[in-house]
Amino acid sequence: MKKRREWLIRLGFLTLGLTIAHLGVTLFLRSDLGTDAFTVFANGLAHATGVSVGLCHSGIQCVLIVAMALFTQGYIKTGSFVCCILGGPIIDGFTWLLGGLVSGGSPMAARALAMVAGCAILSIGMALVIASDAGTGPNDLVAVILTDKLRRFQFRTVRVACDLLFILAGWLLGGTVGVGTVAAALLVGPVVQFFRPLHQRMLDRVLAKAHAPS
Repeated sequence: MKKRREWLIRLGFLTLGLTIAHLGVTLFLRSDLGTDAFTVFANGLAHATGVSVGLCHSGIQCVLIVAMALFTQGYIKTGSFVCCILGGPIIDGFTWLLGGLVSGGSPMAARALAMVAGCAILSIGMALVIASDAGTGPNDLVAVILTDKLRRFQFRTVRVACDLLFILAGWLLGGTVGVGTVAAALLVGPVVQFFRPLHQRMLDRVLAKAHAPS
């Protein structure tokens, strides 16, 4: 019973983080000042295929999750599939909700605010997903796995390198690259590394309370 309760709590943290992170992704998209690195890749693929960004986002994650399941051990968990399945629909849902608030035709101040908020929100949500230890989205697992394997590099350094590769691939496919893309590539990794221990302590407190005798 305790293990099941802990699993549900971790899954709840992951789902909350996933929703927060993809709100940030959507704000990036609506600002039309460039998107986060992985979404540049998904956006480029959508541009090349005519499929929605959300569907491409989920499709790429499905490919990554299969590759990681085949070639790595211990990284793919239940939450990884949750990220894979829900990420795209969450982006499409927030795009529908926020469509009338900010767009490429909005004043530059509103677009810049959406971009900055998107970067911060994405990082906070991503850190929460990773700290949940219930499974991480395949695109984020790329940096986590490489950090563990390389050892000599910190997460923030590996994350920046991975983001730059996603940006290059997305740009070659016709994805939107802008000042927001550069900001995300340089800031998301360090901000996630800063928030991970904070979220971990918060999760530990919740788990301790849940396990305490009533």
